[in-house]
Amino acid sequence: MSNAEKRGKRQVVIRPSSKVVVKFLQVMQKNGYIGEFEVLDDHRSGKIVINLIGRINKCGVISPRFDVGYGAIEQWVLNVLPARGFGHVVLTTTFGIMDHDEARAKKTGGKILGFFY
Repeated sequence: MSNAEKRGKRQVVIRPSSKVVVKFLQVMQKNGYIGEFEVLDDHRSGKIVINLIGRINKCGVISPRFDVGYGAIEQWVLNVLPARGFGHVVLTTTFGIMDHDEARAKKTGGKILGFFY
């Protein structure tokens, strides 16, 4: 996705599709980093077609999925993101998949999935 964004493409196809990837994309869409996306079922692993709007500088996954407590979220944000108040870290929590701001508001921790800015 980052490579297509750098090349100036308007659409990109991601495969394979999964529920986690779809939720991650919904967080990106909610924050205005991507446009609409469509999940295509090809009776195999599935594909996702994403409309890009030119806002992504970098997005990535953090593997392994480290446990992050409520108090440790700020340290991960400082380590992963390039500047304060710029970008988002995505966590999977007991309340679902959300960005670090929403997790802080709900006062919950979880496992770290990835980031985008």
